[in-house]
Amino acid sequence: VQLQASGGGLVQAGGPLKLRCAASGLTFGTYAMAWFRQTPGKEREFVARISQSRGITDYGHSVKGRFTISGDGAENTVNLQMNTLKPEDTAAYYCAATNAVIGGTVASSYDYWGKGTLVTVSS
Repeated sequence: VQLQASGGGLVQAGGPLKLRCAASGLTFGTYAMAWFRQTPGKEREFVARISQSRGITDYGHSVKGRFTISGDGAENTVNLQMNTLKPEDTAAYYCAATNAVIGGTVASSYDYWGKGTLVTVSS
């Protein structure tokens, strides 16, 4: 299983950004996928998760209402649309996958990780 995250960059506060996670080596739609983020010295924080087989999405409290996670079976990607970005959203963002109907909200729930993509929100 390989996960490749992309789409990070520098954006002004209040602006949007879309992250993309390309997945290979797995049966897309049967794996639970998620996004986490991490800043230096802190633990990896749950951002959003999706169960495509169940049609379920879930979000961390700090991003609920601003971020949207979605899956594209045709391209084997999981996207994270981030709107109304805040400086505190600045972090390295990671996509993750596990062979389950839905994964948990802690990093240890996931077996596969992509390299992070850095998001910087300027005030």
